[in-house]
Amino acid sequence: MPIHLRAESGDYAPNVLCPGDPRRATYIAETFFDEGWRCVNDERGLLGYTGTFEGRPISVQTTGMGCPSSGIVFEELVMLGARRLVRVGTCGGLLDEMRMGDTVIGISATAEDETPLRLAQMDSYAPTATFTLAETAAGLAREHGGAAVHVGPILTSGVFYDPDPNTFARWKRAGHVAVEMEAAMMYTVAAVHRIESLAMMTVSDILGEDGATERISDDELKRGVDDMMLIACRAAVS
Repeated sequence: MPIHLRAESGDYAPNVLCPGDPRRATYIAETFFDEGWRCVNDERGLLGYTGTFEGRPISVQTTGMGCPSSGIVFEELVMLGARRLVRVGTCGGLLDEMRMGDTVIGISATAEDETPLRLAQMDSYAPTATFTLAETAAGLAREHGGAAVHVGPILTSGVFYDPDPNTFARWKRAGHVAVEMEAAMMYTVAAVHRIESLAMMTVSDILGEDGATERISDDELKRGVDDMMLIACRAAVS
């Protein structure tokens, strides 16, 4: 039994959704899982649930915020038999054409937070999603026809309240479409252990090149998350 996910082999499905927020994990189980799901972990508030989605096994597990916290959870999920990790969270959008509640699919994740590089044991490393999983999610998003979907490279930051007003412009200049805090760690753990992974996020902030930030409303966020979650669930069990 791992230290932080106090569960046994078989308690988690091979396909695991990974939100940062424990309340989001509960919402996902209550809203998207079939009846009969169960709680498999509550250690340190890292809520985890296992059930089915459209009859197929699936779990959802809270990761907490940032690479160090999420990295522990990703590693322990692998110990418990996870073979496909799908991050479902929020991100700051960097594209001019983005709108609040849009969906982002990260095909790669620049590791500004150096924790993934420490795990990879390399000075420079390019963590990427599983292509077939990203392709499946993008196709499902087109079929669903809900929120606009943006596919591209994202940035994993270790600082939420960045004091540098030029940071967003630098990330955008290098072609990043969004910024978040866990994907590079997940992609690195997945690569090391030869499992599948994908990060999908709802745009919760629009980030300007001058450092300005516009925040989403609660209603817009719920609509965006619901759109993204349906796609994520179907991709996770595909």
